[in-house]
Amino acid sequence: MTEDFKHLTALLKKEKEEDLLQYKLKMTGTSFNERRKRGVCWYPVFLDRTKFDAGERLVVKVSRPKEHTESHMFSSGKLVSVFSTAGDNSESEETVSGVVNFVNKQEMMITLNHDFAPDWLRDGHLGVQLLFDESSYREMEKVLKYLAKVDSGRLYQLKKILLGGSEAGFKNLAPLTSPGLNASQNQALNLVNRAQDVAIIHGPPGTGKTTTLIEAILQTLKQERQTLVCAPSNAAVDLLVEKLGEHGVNVLRIGHPARVTEETLSKTLDVRVAHHPDYKELKNLKKKAEEYRTLGKKYKRNFGHAERQQRRLLLDEARSLKDDADQLSYYITNDILNKSQVIACTLVGASNNVIKGMSFNTVFIDEAAQALEPACWIPIIKAERVIFAGDHQQLPPTIKSFQAAKEGLEVTLFEKAIKNNRADVMLKEQYRMHTDIMNFSSSIFYNNKLVANKNVASWTVFEGDLAVEFIDTAGCGYFEQVDPESKSTFNKEEAELLGTHLKQYVEQIEAVSKIDEVESIGVIAPYKAQTAALVEHLLENKHLPSSIINKTDINTIDSFQGQERDIIYITLVRSNEKGEIGFLSNTRRMNVAMTRARKKLVVIGDSATIGQHEFYAAFLDYVNEIGAYKSAFEYIY
Repeated sequence: MTEDFKHLTALLKKEKEEDLLQYKLKMTGTSFNERRKRGVCWYPVFLDRTKFDAGERLVVKVSRPKEHTESHMFSSGKLVSVFSTAGDNSESEETVSGVVNFVNKQEMMITLNHDFAPDWLRDGHLGVQLLFDESSYREMEKVLKYLAKVDSGRLYQLKKILLGGSEAGFKNLAPLTSPGLNASQNQALNLVNRAQDVAIIHGPPGTGKTTTLIEAILQTLKQERQTLVCAPSNAAVDLLVEKLGEHGVNVLRIGHPARVTEETLSKTLDVRVAHHPDYKELKNLKKKAEEYRTLGKKYKRNFGHAERQQRRLLLDEARSLKDDADQLSYYITNDILNKSQVIACTLVGASNNVIKGMSFNTVFIDEAAQALEPACWIPIIKAERVIFAGDHQQLPPTIKSFQAAKEGLEVTLFEKAIKNNRADVMLKEQYRMHTDIMNFSSSIFYNNKLVANKNVASWTVFEGDLAVEFIDTAGCGYFEQVDPESKSTFNKEEAELLGTHLKQYVEQIEAVSKIDEVESIGVIAPYKAQTAALVEHLLENKHLPSSIINKTDINTIDSFQGQERDIIYITLVRSNEKGEIGFLSNTRRMNVAMTRARKKLVVIGDSATIGQHEFYAAFLDYVNEIGAYKSAFEYIY
């Protein structure tokens, strides 16, 4: 097993090098305009407001000009630099780092790593750009180095079980039944309850994975005083924190306050400390210590014995008060930690100094199939047993290095644990989508075991509507193009066809007075250049009525992970004479895209190009079987 971790360390090094290389290529020797087009910079931005959050951290809200609509790589939790080019036109002159709290198409909230607003912040000529964050790599490398040396004890046993050297153990207990769960969800709940080492909740789209996981955590808290709950992304952690809070669980959210939602902010350590009964005394101690330190520093170098004595006394008092403040701060933090039932953080966040040295009987890892193996081990080393939840038939972890992925980094600990142990339960009843939307995914990825709940099995946008349509562009000459700057693929004619179909479909919905019942529409493209073409065609050119524009989101597949919409359109983009489909061949991504739809799924593509791949050949057979096949010629005037 030592060799396994050494191999992982080498792969992680390749990934870090590739990540840094890509960052440098996007940043070095490029203009602001080029960086903006590459999605790594907003310039210029306008300062909308500054405020202090509940944890007394400085938050700024910025927005970019309306005409700047390029897709970008900013997301919640990313490390950024806020800079000013006012004066000498050098962005490195005036900068402060921060963390993205919230971002959409035009606005961004950033928590600055600064106690006050720098003077230059109001001078204009502001910009924001991504920084390379090495800290996560550092923590992953550290845990792999540690694991390679462990050759005894509980962690060594867990290593053997998860990686295939030993079998997972289970207790014989009386079955649990939660009235709010269905049969397979209760089966998963019992598996978690009986697990001594590992249990795996396999949750296909719409099957209530989060609901089941929350119930498993609640049941565990009846037996254990405290548990650790993690996920690879801040958004996933925040969702769990929110759901647990609704059940009245005392949750402490560990991590940078900027990396959590407004709803979760009240559960962060910073805010909990600020609301602790002893916080007022802590604040007074810090204030007095600073006052004494300031008084002591006022004495100049040329002074006599009495002044020297007075300076020493003042500085000694400042140090003494600071020590008292540190002790009180330590007490407050530990008091909050000890009273928390659940400590929640990202996988890398489990290395936070605040919980250093703490151990837990159980760690829960959600979205484990999207996590790099080294990141998963960070919380596992603190636990006696681990509960995974996820779906290895949906999006894999994002890996920048093709070589590292190919050599094994793309294989997650979730997949290894499923393969090496009989410790998983698949949730089978889904509550999201029409049977026709579900069935193809069920047959390809889930051995035909998914069943649609009776409340969603036959729902459509309006009576008599087809739940699935495939619009075939074969023979139309809608050939793909490559954007010369981003190297991303797009298909303008296919984007326009999508707009035509969507407009006609909206008119159909309006004709039967059902438009108010449509809550959301998602338009998904596998390539960023195609999302840009769709934004331009559908939103900027007002191809759709404003009532629908407000309900429509256009984005890549990855951005829709974990979400759902009443209506989903997917443009496959690829159309060429060689039958090349690029990363459309990653069928797990297509599984995610197709299963976002609740009542209507429309897929647009060139059957002559995609049909050479067995997955799409099977999809073409499926749409023919259910009468969902249509030709693009039906929509061309």
